[in-house]
Amino acid sequence: MNTSVLISLILIGLLAGFFSGTLGIGGSVIMIPLLILWVQFSQHEAQGTSLAVLAVPVTLLAAYNYYQEGYVNWKYAIIIAVTFIIGGYLGSKLAISINQVLLKKIFGGVLVVVALKMIFGK
Repeated sequence: MNTSVLISLILIGLLAGFFSGTLGIGGSVIMIPLLILWVQFSQHEAQGTSLAVLAVPVTLLAAYNYYQEGYVNWKYAIIIAVTFIIGGYLGSKLAISINQVLLKKIFGGVLVVVALKMIFGK
């Protein structure tokens, strides 16, 4: 690993953490595109690495800040976390069988649809 890759990884981590803490985004919206653009990862590598980052409690302190202010519903969070494990397993099995070019298009399309809904929705 050279210095520019190390700096890129540090910046990706800082940006993903910052946006995760401020807007609740980080894994897919920040990390994956930047890993592809800055580190020349394939779509599969970027998705797998993003999931590996989130496998450890990296957002613990950010979640704690929200909890202290009364913004965490633990019952809902636990249900989502447990089912996330199942969905993540099934989704990863599907994703690794899809061609990277098609996977990038699906990923980009989902981001566009979500963005349009957020911008123009109620």
